[in-house]
Amino acid sequence: MGNIGWTGIIIIAVLVVILFGKGKISSIMGDLAKGIKSFKKGMSDDPSAGNDNSEKDSDTNSENK
Repeated sequence: MGNIGWTGIIIIAVLVVILFGKGKISSIMGDLAKGIKSFKKGMSDDPSAGNDNSEKDSDTNSENK
């Protein structure tokens, strides 16, 4: 039951194309690509911003003790 061969993958792909249509699938894939690109850009913008906040929090906590 868990083994899907090449024929199963092809049948599933054909059914997806029939149900959604070629245009809808390409627009979904384009939106997915844009989302991945913006996520990667957001992760690489300022990687030190998260570290600065944690250091400030630890300094504040040590001063209050």
